[in-house]
Amino acid sequence: MITDQDILLRFKDTKTKEQAFNDLLKKYQQKIYWHVRKMVIDHDDADDLVQDTFIKVWQSLANFRGDSQIYTWLYRIASNECLSFLAKKKKRISVSLDEVDNELNEKLEQDPILSGDEIQLKLQKAILTLPDKQRLVFNLKYYDEMKYEEMAEVTETSVGALKASYHHAVKKVEEYLKQD
Repeated sequence: MITDQDILLRFKDTKTKEQAFNDLLKKYQQKIYWHVRKMVIDHDDADDLVQDTFIKVWQSLANFRGDSQIYTWLYRIASNECLSFLAKKKKRISVSLDEVDNELNEKLEQDPILSGDEIQLKLQKAILTLPDKQRLVFNLKYYDEMKYEEMAEVTETSVGALKASYHHAVKKVEEYLKQD
């Protein structure tokens, strides 16, 4: 497996820059896709946001200082893209937040990946009820199994605030799942 350090070194060389970026894509594109998909639900939106994420990565990777790990840096870019997209969508549609949530719920129910999996569908609906940033924290911890320190790098939030946010998210999800 190619290391992030090797990718960074080869990216700085014009002869190996494109191959280094392709290696970065191979290593992280699927993880980033599923991270984004859990936030925006829709496959086409997720594809667009992943593409936007990696365009930003291409433009900025030469300036990557190494203050964080590459994957937490990628998750930060992807997370910011998701939060911006969701905020714009809520403004652009100029409808209530409930209508946006209903639209995401409908897309979730039509998702072939979840068809037939009632428990997973109910969990996803519960997660959709969370505020966007809380949903991000929940997904990073629950699905991506990130440590709080890594999540702090991604979200640029303190570990204590993340723990509180995750705790509140879990409580809300539990309450939702107890309904019915």
